[in-house]
Order: sequence, then structure tokens, then C-alpha cells
Amino acid sequence: MLEIYQELVNILSKGEPAVLATVTSSHGSAPRKAGAKMLIRKDGTFVGTVGGGIVEKQTLKKAAQVISSGEPEILHFDLSGEENPEAAICGGRMDIFLEPILPAQTLYLFGAGHIAQSTARVGKMLGLRLVVIDPRAEYNNTQRFPDADLLIVKEYAQAFSKLNIDKDSYIVICTPGHSFDEQCLHLALGTEAKYIGMIGSKKKVKELYEHLLKKGVTRKKLDRVHAPIGLEIGAETPQEIAVSILAEMVKVKRA
Repeated sequence: MLEIYQELVNILSKGEPAVLATVTSSHGSAPRKAGAKMLIRKDGTFVGTVGGGIVEKQTLKKAAQVISSGEPEILHFDLSGEENPEAAICGGRMDIFLEPILPAQTLYLFGAGHIAQSTARVGKMLGLRLVVIDPRAEYNNTQRFPDADLLIVKEYAQAFSKLNIDKDSYIVICTPGHSFDEQCLHLALGTEAKYIGMIGSKKKVKELYEHLLKKGVTRKKLDRVHAPIGLEIGAETPQEIAVSILAEMVKVKRA
């Protein structure tokens, strides 16, 4: 049982989803007693067991649906043969509760400047998991980002291959240079991120879009981007800009 909880902590630290299957009731000669658990990862691998055979097979199949829907399920198994003679294996009945283990939505900050600092603080208040990517160790460190769940001190393109960006992810691009912004945006458009925002003036955004269009990026993809980033509230300071960014993210989330 300890192995299951250790792996659960490991999965959550990576920002990955899983399903915890627990036998809630067991009668007769069911393969496992109440309390038995199995942790099922997104790729279908698992730790622990709820009984093997047809029970485990159907549990794994349903777990994939639970991860996709995010909704819990209860599986009922009649192994006595009374309801379905073909399902009779060892006798007994059992119920299994499938609980989705969904990580906090992740905010990926590309760039570790003052705006990223303020955005990280507000993001943590909203319960987001924080990942900061910036190759400059003097900026990207625990002193400047004490609430970050993960600091990646690598070049932006190199870091992208290590990230688990999915439809529950938010990307904020605020690097120290236009070329880095363009590089990050190009890569971000290849993800399923719920939100992609990039800081910059309207002139800068227009020029960057023109570069990406010449590289074959479609206008439809660029329409996903919130740039200039944030809701228009007349923000000037890093703290005000952070509020406008997170407000825009909440608007996207609730929509």
C-alpha cells in the first residue's frame, strides 16, 4: 500500500493525471477485500491490484475514460454467475470506486523577469502549479520564485521537450528578447495549451506574427494567442500587468 501512495506523490509532482481504484465492498469469494487499491497511470500502467482477470481488465478500461472525463465512477462486478453465467470466475460480488486524481492546472512562465515574478505570486494564489523556464540562473532561482513547483534553468527550446503541456496548461511568454519570444511562441503553438499569452507592444506582435506566417504558421493558430497579453485595464507596473494576465486567464478558463 505504501508503494501506491509514494507513486501517487511522484505522479502529482510531475503534473500528470491518474486514477485511484479502491474496492469499496466485497462479498463472498471475491478476489480482493474492501480497501484493496490500484493506482492507474495515464499510459495504462499501474501499481497494486484489485483482483486481476476480468475485474482488472474492465477497471483499466474504465480508468482511461475517467481520466478523460475527470468524473468518478463506480464499477459493480457480479462474479457469482447469478446475473451472468459467463462472468462467473471465483464467485462473489464487489464494487470498485474509480477516483480521478487530477493535478492542479499548470502555469508555464517563459522568462523569469519582474512580470513573471508578479504573475507567479498571483498564479499561486489562484491554486496554479507553477513552472518557470529561463536559462539565467541569476534570475531563475528559489529566492526570486519561492512558490514555484519547478524551476527549469535551460534554454527555452531544450526545456520544451521536457514539459507536459496539455489542455489544462497556461503559457505566459515574457522572455528578455524578441527572438526568444518568437521561438517560445512557435513551440507553444504546437501544444494543446488552454491559454497562450505573449507580452509585447502591438507593433512587436505584428512583426513577430509576420515572421511566423512566413515560416508556415497558419493564421488560425496565431488567433489562439493573446497578444498583447492581459485584459486592457491600463496596467503599467509588473504587479498590475500580472493582475491583467491572470484575469484574462480566468476569463478563458470560465468560458
